[in-house]
Amino acid sequence: MKYRSDDIARLLAGTYMRVHRRIDAAMAAEGASLARTKMLLLIEKGAGAARAADLAAYLGQAPRTVTEALDGLERDGLIARTADPADRRVKRLAITDEGRRAIAATEPLRQRLTGELFAPLSAAECEALGATLAKLIDALDEDPSCSAFRS
Repeated sequence: MKYRSDDIARLLAGTYMRVHRRIDAAMAAEGASLARTKMLLLIEKGAGAARAADLAAYLGQAPRTVTEALDGLERDGLIARTADPADRRVKRLAITDEGRRAIAATEPLRQRLTGELFAPLSAAECEALGATLAKLIDALDEDPSCSAFRS
């Protein structure tokens, strides 16, 4: 079968939605939250350089939505907001020790579930898919607001 670009975009979106729903449901059944885990992982990856605006841009969500989620993470002691030394109006996000413990508790579950979802693919297929998606991301990744989360 010859796939057109719109077919590939539809398949990619459908795959993402199904993977996300399946992992979210399985994590919720274990008492964990995929959304919180993902946000904590992004903040940890940003290593103190992340801002709420960066997260909102990266996740494609409204700043208000991200701010409310961050408020909950801060209230639970999982992250800390600190003033940016160059601009007092900006708050930088940093993960706390409690946040690291939360990741340590939930990340193995997320990784196991992800591994199970991709089990139907051979090692060579996983390599090819990973390389193809990385190449596509590199071509699309020109938004400077997301620089704190790049691999």
